[in-house]
Amino acid sequence: MGKTITQKIFEEHLVDTPYPNAYVLRLDRVFCHEITTPIAINDLAERGKDAVFDNTKIKAVIDHVTPAKDSKTAEQGKILREWAKRHQIKDFFDIGANGVCHAVFPEKGFVRPGYTVIMGDSHTCTHGAFGAFAAGVGTTDLEVGILKGVCSFREPKSIKFVLNGTLRPGVYAKDVILYLISKIGVNGATNCVMEFTGPVIDSFGMEERMTLCNMAVEAGGTSGMCRPDEKTVDYLWPFIKDEFQSKEAALAEYSRWASDADAVYEKTYTYDLSALEPVCTFGFKPDQVKKVSDMAGTKVDQVYIGSCTNGRISDLRIAAEVLKGRRLAEGVRGIVSPATPAVYRQALHEGIIDTFMEAGFCVTNPTCGACLGMSNGVLASGEVCASTTNRNFNGRMGKGGTVHLMSPATAAATAVAGTITNSPLFQ
Repeated sequence: MGKTITQKIFEEHLVDTPYPNAYVLRLDRVFCHEITTPIAINDLAERGKDAVFDNTKIKAVIDHVTPAKDSKTAEQGKILREWAKRHQIKDFFDIGANGVCHAVFPEKGFVRPGYTVIMGDSHTCTHGAFGAFAAGVGTTDLEVGILKGVCSFREPKSIKFVLNGTLRPGVYAKDVILYLISKIGVNGATNCVMEFTGPVIDSFGMEERMTLCNMAVEAGGTSGMCRPDEKTVDYLWPFIKDEFQSKEAALAEYSRWASDADAVYEKTYTYDLSALEPVCTFGFKPDQVKKVSDMAGTKVDQVYIGSCTNGRISDLRIAAEVLKGRRLAEGVRGIVSPATPAVYRQALHEGIIDTFMEAGFCVTNPTCGACLGMSNGVLASGEVCASTTNRNFNGRMGKGGTVHLMSPATAAATAVAGTITNSPLFQ
């Protein structure tokens, strides 16, 4: 019987099976940020276990509230900063060099096909776009990962999504993942890996694949997953060129992280996305999704473009194309947060930042702050935000606020109209 990508990765990294349905895996990467990691750091220290398994495999960043907004967040940053210095963690990204974790870590080449990755953050599933097994974990698992370089998981089960057809102009990866979540529900992939395949995936670049995998957790998935291919190699080439004689050699190596033709899945879903229209959420669950045309006229107070879902350069380019020569509707606040310093610099170079500012947007530093209602764009009670982020839970961006999730194109068009609307890119 054939194996899925996930089964192959588990088999390669297996350390122990202490009891049925428990797989202890060796970790290739442990990612850390200042919101969840300080708790683990302090607990390890209190237990007399202030150590790290390998300071070259641990990567850390201050990204959720940056710069610090108050004494508490300053203290969280201080704990992570001093810990990184104490253990000589070279890849620590502090103020000025920091970006949103799930954007900056792939950008630095830290994720490779076949890797195992954990982080105390639910959207760690983003990194499955590279053909890695990447999962968000709780504090105890994070502590064990930091100290011992292992983590325990359940039996790897996968759901296959075959995405056929060709997307219409103006329809993007964000529309695709919202549509899929609406079809299977927020519990539709619980304890499973969502493996994405088909012509639509083949057509996507790595940034689009990361958008797709990023929201696997919103359907209950442990991780998202895409098969490594030429686009994966091209993205990683600056970091792996000394490891392989050619891109062809790299592809040959990475191709082993592909599911076998006779692999067994829990379920298989097949969709033709040729007729898919732009969509957005309503209500307070990620599976509450409607066509943008059905939400047309819904008033918004704020538009936010950024996050680990849609804050990369391709996202900013799309939004800027819609905004060029236009301005925010009266009474609408626009905020854009490039996901990393490199994205910010590229956007400056291409004139994208000018486009946003001329449209009336506030351009902030890279941060997660607004996405989870901590800083840089928190909503007041009763306010509505059109957002390119990944969660629309009640109060997610501020107590009493409402969030409508959508693509950067739809968000930009909504900013100009003042109400939810399709972008002129949709045909």
